[in-house]
Amino acid sequence: MTERKASAKVIPTEIIPEPGSRTVAIDGKDYLVANDAMFTFYQRSKGELSPYFVALRDEKRILGCKCTRCGLVRVPPFLTHCPDCEFTPTELVEVQQVGVMNSTPPITYFATSLFQRMAPFGRGRVILNGADTALSVNVYTTTGILVPGLIKKGAEVKVVFRDDRIGESSDIFCVPTCELTPEQVEKKGLQESEINWEAAVIPQLPKASKEQVGIYEDSVREIASVIEEMNRTERAKRDIAEWKRDIQVKTMGGEFGILIDDGEIRLRQGKVASPDFVMVCEDPRVLLDGLAYRGALTDAVILKKLWISKNQEFVTIFKLDRMARSLARTSKR
Repeated sequence: MTERKASAKVIPTEIIPEPGSRTVAIDGKDYLVANDAMFTFYQRSKGELSPYFVALRDEKRILGCKCTRCGLVRVPPFLTHCPDCEFTPTELVEVQQVGVMNSTPPITYFATSLFQRMAPFGRGRVILNGADTALSVNVYTTTGILVPGLIKKGAEVKVVFRDDRIGESSDIFCVPTCELTPEQVEKKGLQESEINWEAAVIPQLPKASKEQVGIYEDSVREIASVIEEMNRTERAKRDIAEWKRDIQVKTMGGEFGILIDDGEIRLRQGKVASPDFVMVCEDPRVLLDGLAYRGALTDAVILKKLWISKNQEFVTIFKLDRMARSLARTSKR
């Protein structure tokens, strides 16, 4: 999971553009476009919802408002009077931290800059035990990158609290209870650091035939050739600047490593000593097609042709796709 740094700003540094300009052609005419900024910082009150957000931040509790006449519990507590009971006053009550998804959550892979650090994530609504309305929440998995069909309507989920909370909706998220221990499911105020995000089970691949071994060997040679071209292409190298990852790739015919080191990318035969994450694909041509810009690795992940051991490493896959695109654009010149 992503963590907020102590020095983090309201506007993340990585989305602030450098000074500069570029020329854009529109209807046959060139126009100069320059990077600029307009600053608008402000403070806002949580108003009548303050008790709800304070409880999230300081007490790791989830509150709802209960009508003192009909007993309906709404979460979050966005009403002080029940509209169904002639505006009878409501009272704050605590609800449980386990519930059921009331719909299959759509998955966001390509988020805007402000939410990019959270992607990929499911966005759904969960009816917590003790509540009558559904709470909007992000959904994650410990089994690798979140893919369609992994979490469905009716799935039981557990609320997890972020270690660094500031009193906002993203202070909590949900994980399927089937991925947690009974003790974690029962624990009130379970935090993200108490979950083993390294526990994804690597898929077992069938034994390779002689033909599949041959496909692997041919594909690795072609991948190595593509990587050499990337290292000769400044535009592609910029796509992985200040990025370091050691990746273990497992296929039916064999395995190899892809090493990214601040603008340089290399292929290593065999096993990587301490990989940052693992890719698994039965057919190495899936990876080859992505790197050669004959397909997209992000699509391969979504279509379940390429398995990734860590959800947050989708950004690395995105960077590899950008490198492939940069290489293709440079080659057309």
